[in-house]
Amino acid sequence: MADEPADRPDDDPVSEDLSDDLPADVRGYEKFSKIEGGTYDRANEFLRERTYITAREWALARLCADFRTETGVEMTKIGENLPHLVPFMTDTYSPQAVNQARASFEEKVRTAGATFLYGAMSDFFTAEELDDVMYESTEVAKFLLEVEGVDLTVEAELEAEERISEVMREVREHSVALRHDEVRCPECGHSFEADED
Repeated sequence: MADEPADRPDDDPVSEDLSDDLPADVRGYEKFSKIEGGTYDRANEFLRERTYITAREWALARLCADFRTETGVEMTKIGENLPHLVPFMTDTYSPQAVNQARASFEEKVRTAGATFLYGAMSDFFTAEELDDVMYESTEVAKFLLEVEGVDLTVEAELEAEERISEVMREVREHSVALRHDEVRCPECGHSFEADED
């Protein structure tokens, strides 16, 4: 899979003269407004240190979610108006490039989710270590939401953390039971005890 496209951000601001020609929903889009233009590399470095996703995938996945209609995602609109929607993206993208970034984001989220759940269910971590992992992950996620322009109240943060903790407690409980249940191979159907050597 190709890495970042060659059209890297530069320091040239998007011309304001064209703003009257923009669709109303593009003109009124305010997410990512906390990020100044020309900071692609810093955003990318932050994400690569803490997540599997790149700044390109993050921005385009967010736009695909926000510009979803009953008939699908407005990928042409996103690609053509990208510099107006996300300050650190200065070039337009084709609908195919928008779709590729969204697909890459979704694939990485699924892979990260499977990796995390396996780690949580496999008894590699103590309950306290898992709490630390969840705390760090939650802090990064909240920061990204805030950068997108989401105002998180203290109550909303506490509620989200409590729901996550509850889910993790259930994962721990069920994984203990699962590790001691009979396991059947999906390929050949051979049955064996989960703790069998």
